Parts: sequence; C-alpha cells; structure tokens
Amino acid sequence: MTKTIFEVAGMNCMHCVGKVESILRDQAGVEKVKVNLKKGEAKVKYDESVVTADQLIESIKTAGYTATTK
Repeated sequence: MTKTIFEVAGMNCMHCVGKVESILRDQAGVEKVKVNLKKGEAKVKYDESVVTADQLIESIKTAGYTATTK
C-alpha cells in the first residue's frame, strides 16, 4: 500500500470535502481517504498496482478541483 498526500485547491466547504472524498473512495484500489479542508489536502492510502497517483489527480480534476502531490 502507498500513502500519498495530495494538495487540493478549490475546496471551500464541507460539501467540497465530501465530493473529493467520494470521488477518491470510488477509485479501485483506494483503501482509505481523509480530506482536510483547512489544510487543503487529501491523504490517500491505495494500492499502486491498481491505481496511480496521476489517476487519482485526474479523478480530482474531473470533480472540478486541482490537485498535485505534496
């Protein structure tokens, strides 16, 4: 399992947090997600043989936010 912290821009409320958490949890290979609105980050534990960090970033972008690895 790999743990990565993503810097997520564009979140401004708890609805945004829920949306990002939901998008990430729906990805195959993702085991755990914790999004922090105040820090603007998402901590994700996932199986890198199933999903990559770049794929997770793309899913966040699809939801209308920008993301980079921290």
